[in-house]
Amino acid sequence: MTQLDTAPKLGRKRDLTRDPEILEATIDVLAETGFDGMTIDMVAARAKAGKATVYRRWASKADLVIDAVGCMKNADLDFDHLPDTGSLRGDLVAMIKPHSIDDAQKKVHVMAGIVSMISKHPELTDSLYAIMVEPRARVNRFFLNRAIERGEVPADIDVDMLSMVSASMVTYRTLMLRKTVDRAFLISIIDGVLLPAVGIRASAASTD
Repeated sequence: MTQLDTAPKLGRKRDLTRDPEILEATIDVLAETGFDGMTIDMVAARAKAGKATVYRRWASKADLVIDAVGCMKNADLDFDHLPDTGSLRGDLVAMIKPHSIDDAQKKVHVMAGIVSMISKHPELTDSLYAIMVEPRARVNRFFLNRAIERGEVPADIDVDMLSMVSASMVTYRTLMLRKTVDRAFLISIIDGVLLPAVGIRASAASTD
């Protein structure tokens, strides 16, 4: 039985009572002001939390943003209830979650703030990779390994490399091109890049 590989949890132990409100407020403020304009005081005010509460949890604005973006990116990844449709394509498509236009535009603004943060704190690149790319790649590795087990794809495919394809393309599109990621774009990656790479031809009759 394939096991979803475990990954170390980021961050440090702390009282999480107010974290959801604070992290949501961080995303809102980052989208509105950008990283340069954002302050921890703004986030505390938006979350209706005491400044001391925020400062106790996060040592810097960058630390706060990293945790907030990590929560945003993983909101749709329920590692305990991954789909099992019987096919690699079905599993990948089932992971595509609907998002409103407003949510998509907010994410573009957030990614613009991330670009600014990286330019000032290049040492955070590895941390951002861990929260923006690795979680989705982790799920893809699970799906690819399961496809190998059921004989759907060859056992000698490069699982680690292929697991990064969609996650990297999505991150590049939002982070560098500042374009929204919609269902059509994700389907194009699955059918035009990932499936051909493992030797599967997407059915022309498929409708998504």
